[in-house]
Amino acid sequence: MSPGARDLLRIGLALAAAFAMGFVVLRWSGLLTLDDIRRWLAQAHAVEPLYVAGVVVALLFADLFVAMPTLTLAILAGYFLGTPLGAAAASVGMLSAGTCGYALGRRHGTTTLSRIYRDPARMDAIRAVFAERGMFVLLVCRALPILPEVSCCLAGATRMPLRRFIAGFCIGTVPYAAIAAFSGSRSSMDKPWPAILALIVLPGGLWLCWYLFSRRRTEREQEKERVRFTSLPPAHRRAGPSR
Repeated sequence: MSPGARDLLRIGLALAAAFAMGFVVLRWSGLLTLDDIRRWLAQAHAVEPLYVAGVVVALLFADLFVAMPTLTLAILAGYFLGTPLGAAAASVGMLSAGTCGYALGRRHGTTTLSRIYRDPARMDAIRAVFAERGMFVLLVCRALPILPEVSCCLAGATRMPLRRFIAGFCIGTVPYAAIAAFSGSRSSMDKPWPAILALIVLPGGLWLCWYLFSRRRTEREQEKERVRFTSLPPAHRRAGPSR
């Protein structure tokens, strides 16, 4: 792993720990539970179904600051609102949280990173690593909780172009929200299998994409190392290629 990749990983882990802390505090204190969310949505639906969309958007936006069960929220949006409105509400909530995270990272992240890594070369290496891999990270960031928020903040902090960020995040988020909402619209108390299937298949599929991408990248890096090693004069071949 390159120094830039190691620095980026450290930053990502620190951000993940900060985001997770709020979730741990809420779970420990019992201030917000999944039953609370279901009750709010049911009450909103009883008054005016469109209020459900507002609650979903608000909770998904809050996910930027406190980790929320985003997939469950998207499924519940589909259950209460149907596929079109449920997918729209979930997409708006997720995209607004991600865009805000990008803006915060762009506004404050660069200054913070510059204080941590005073060497401009290390900052350039961090930006280069995210520029190379950030687009794919945004595409599959829904594979793990907290990863979307971390990815968006890092995209802003490393100055990823806004158009590139929006394209990658939308491609990774909107289909995810639509599939989750569709599964929720086809589920009921007597037939929960579509929602259960979505809870398993969506993260699992994204994890598989991540694994295949990482494996392919590792193979390419090893091949480059072997080519570089064989191109060296015999006197300089002090160690074998990395494996």
